[in-house]
Amino acid sequence: MAALVWLLIPLVAAVGAGVWGSWANRTRRARSDGPELDGYARFREAMEKSRSGS
Repeated sequence: MAALVWLLIPLVAAVGAGVWGSWANRTRRARSDGPELDGYARFREAMEKSRSGS
């Protein structure tokens, strides 16, 4: 019986990890990359301006 308890521990941990992973990923589908890409484009423009101004 004790061996079954030891086998249940990894099973419960795997189920818990799966639940946590799906919960943590729940908002990634709703978000787009738009704001991040806009910020990167502004960064690149600023770096190009500073390079050409020197």
